[in-house]
Amino acid sequence: MTNVRRARVDDLPEVVALIAEHAVYEKADPPAKGLAERLGPLLFGEPEPRLIGLVAELREGGPLVGYATCSAEVSTWDGEEYLHMDCLYLRDGHRGLGIGELLMDAVRGEARRLGLGQVQWQTPVWNDGAIRFYGRIGATSKDKRRFFLPVR
Repeated sequence: MTNVRRARVDDLPEVVALIAEHAVYEKADPPAKGLAERLGPLLFGEPEPRLIGLVAELREGGPLVGYATCSAEVSTWDGEEYLHMDCLYLRDGHRGLGIGELLMDAVRGEARRLGLGQVQWQTPVWNDGAIRFYGRIGATSKDKRRFFLPVR
């Protein structure tokens, strides 16, 4: 039975491996060296981590097959906080098994825990499987483009 839970410090190497797979899946550059060292304090900082990490394992203590990360953000237009889901990824062969819904349920649970009324995220326009999945769980979308501006 699939288990979804908060990531633990000892999951970090496996989470970083999932992130690298996710980058390949999204046709992106691989994560820069030292990701675990940068990500650890964000996921496990005190008193409350900046980034919430959720992982899916096929059985308790089994290998990780997916992850989701999210953090509270602010909508200027709404004048309210929302939960921004930065990543949701399932390893090849584990999609279409209901694990994505379990991760999304856990993300919603984190939003409720934080008293937030909405979750927002994005996905590549070519990711038809994800778009169908998000529509099936009741999500709606808006067309926008994401920009990146280096500051270093």
